[in-house]
Amino acid sequence: MRQNNKKIFNKKELKPRRKELRNNSTFAEVYLWQQIKGRKLDGRKFRRQTSIGPYIVDFYCPEEKLVIELDGEVHFNEEAIKYDKERTEFIESLGLRVIRFENNEVLKNTEYVLNKIKTYFKGNN
Repeated sequence: MRQNNKKIFNKKELKPRRKELRNNSTFAEVYLWQQIKGRKLDGRKFRRQTSIGPYIVDFYCPEEKLVIELDGEVHFNEEAIKYDKERTEFIESLGLRVIRFENNEVLKNTEYVLNKIKTYFKGNN
């Protein structure tokens, strides 16, 4: 997918930041990754810390055009909420869908989170 002849996914200049985020993942990100990597969730392939335009998303399933974002406490202030809204609007403008979960939700209600993700798969909604 290209926009104005510019690469949208995994821009080269964001590679160091993507690597840094992978190496410093939250516990919730690591835990969810263990549940979905290697096509464990209904055979869907997920990537982690993928850049889309100027943004880096937590998880991305190209087959489903689905972005999964995990939110910790840093996301719950006015500035972060505004940034997340702009970011979501940009990602959705590319025809992708975004689903968000709180870190605690992933850790305390994993089955709910996995089942909710599945509802976004083609044929399940």
